[in-house]
Amino acid sequence: METFWITVILVLSAFCLGLYYLNKALRKWLKVEKKSMFSYNHVNGTHRKIDWAIRISFMLLLISSLFINIERIPLEPLWYLQTHIIMFVFIIVLETARAIMEKLYAENKNDYLFTLFQLGIIVAFLLSLFRTNFFWLL
Repeated sequence: METFWITVILVLSAFCLGLYYLNKALRKWLKVEKKSMFSYNHVNGTHRKIDWAIRISFMLLLISSLFINIERIPLEPLWYLQTHIIMFVFIIVLETARAIMEKLYAENKNDYLFTLFQLGIIVAFLLSLFRTNFFWLL
């Protein structure tokens, strides 16, 4: 069991390190400013409202899916209402909305390209984790 967690930490660390250096290269290539890591970075007030509407909608969906899947305990839970699937869709919807708002309203028109590149890389990594059962570790 210890080797499992060591491997998980190594895989996630390698991904984070690779993403960091790829982001650094993309920022330099696209001439995009680095944004602070733990802030929302809304483009304008409309983006803020859309962002919060998406977040609240997905929170309500997560809570309702919990109750729906609890009711189905003797049966198999609905795959599309499982937490990891909802969170995967949440990331895609949220970052796509960010890219659209950056395309329409950002001062630097390359911001949306950076967001789309980053989203593509994260989606590819998460899909590979799901499809390979965490790179054949589970």
